[in-house]
Amino acid sequence: MTKRLKSKHKVDRRLKVNLWGRPKSPFNARAYPPGQHGQSRSSKPSDYGVQLQAKQKLKSYYGNINERQFRNVYRKAIMKKGDTAENLIGLLERRLDAVVYRAKLSTTIFSARQLINHGHVKVNGRKVNIASYQVKEEDSIEIKDKSKQLALIDIALANKERETPEYIQVDEKNKKIKFVRIPKFEEVPYPVVMEPNLVIEYYSR
Repeated sequence: MTKRLKSKHKVDRRLKVNLWGRPKSPFNARAYPPGQHGQSRSSKPSDYGVQLQAKQKLKSYYGNINERQFRNVYRKAIMKKGDTAENLIGLLERRLDAVVYRAKLSTTIFSARQLINHGHVKVNGRKVNIASYQVKEEDSIEIKDKSKQLALIDIALANKERETPEYIQVDEKNKKIKFVRIPKFEEVPYPVVMEPNLVIEYYSR
């Protein structure tokens, strides 16, 4: 298990939000940063600190993407036509692990990544084991036939914590997904306030 996976439960307290909106988040019981000085830190952050916090929230939400990968997503966003913040969110929502998570085939973004890495997911009939794979509009994603009986998928589908957004269609019986379209930022069901404009400001300093 990687260091990033081990520390995912500390992220909420470090960022001072219930990042994934889960009832069992440690932030619900201890709404302050970890460490012996966690409760005594109250200084007002600088503009840089606010931008960094926004970047860390967005990066952590999508499975704690490493810095190099996240910066590459930003670079792709600025190269596309249109609003850079909208482009950034669109690229993140097109990640295969994000689509599997949004479709409720996994309870967390981390378990979605694991499903993909272990070869349980197909895109347009072909196995894809790269979590960062960019899904296109109208793409069909499904769980491999031999993997459709996995208990963790059924548990995830039965979970009532989240709703599937309108830009993704799910056939729960056959465990198939259709990525209808790239969403606008306002359509993405984040459980906390995300500020992609501050992320753009952070990288464009």
